Amino acid sequence: MPTEVSKRIFPFLELAPMPLGRVLQESDSISHHVYFPTDAIISLLYMMKNGASAEIAMVGYEGMVGLALLMGGESTNSRAVVQSAGFAYRLPGKRFKDEVNRHGEFLMLMLRYTQSLITQMAQTAVCNRHHTVDQQLCRWLLLSLDRLSGDHLIMTQQLIANMLGVRREGVTEAAGRLQKQGVIEYHRGHIRVLDRPKLEELTCECYAVEKRESDRLLPLVQFRDHPGRIPNSEDDYLTKSMLGQ
Repeated sequence: MPTEVSKRIFPFLELAPMPLGRVLQESDSISHHVYFPTDAIISLLYMMKNGASAEIAMVGYEGMVGLALLMGGESTNSRAVVQSAGFAYRLPGKRFKDEVNRHGEFLMLMLRYTQSLITQMAQTAVCNRHHTVDQQLCRWLLLSLDRLSGDHLIMTQQLIANMLGVRREGVTEAAGRLQKQGVIEYHRGHIRVLDRPKLEELTCECYAVEKRESDRLLPLVQFRDHPGRIPNSEDDYLTKSMLGQ
């Protein structure tokens, strides 16, 4: 984020806890805030009338929730739900739109992120149509890991099934095969990735496409002092966020 923009929005940022399952945005509702996750992961879900759902994209510290305000639509047909607990900065929608309209560099950054998110959505559609549950699970785990500081996820098989839009039994079998190969360790909703290189071998081409596009459009910098560390104070979060880290 350009320094000029950071300084102007600094007083309006609110660090908000993101507990697991919190709904940040309902489908077809007007968005009044945008959210910049720090260590939380937000899932964008499409909800069916019968209550079934499927994840169309996930957002972590590389992006934001509330792009409908940028695009001028004000609302979207997806629901934004916290998939992995943590924190996010909340910014009033009007302040966000004012900065986008005021600062061209900030607008271009948001447009590059939008292109990255569209790529993720497109690959999700392709993956769900053409690849196995095993490959879909590997891709989902890798995308989640890219947005976390470690190798540990807290996620039940039922929740993963809801995200992927598949039967729970399919996720159970796929997770069991990964565990037998020594790729992951799974126990009561806790997933630890033991062999990431192997996980990347087992996934489909969709992950590489998304990663390549994201890296091209949004080159990111890890925490320089302790790579992979999650900040543990409000000042730490804010300082690093303002530095673009």
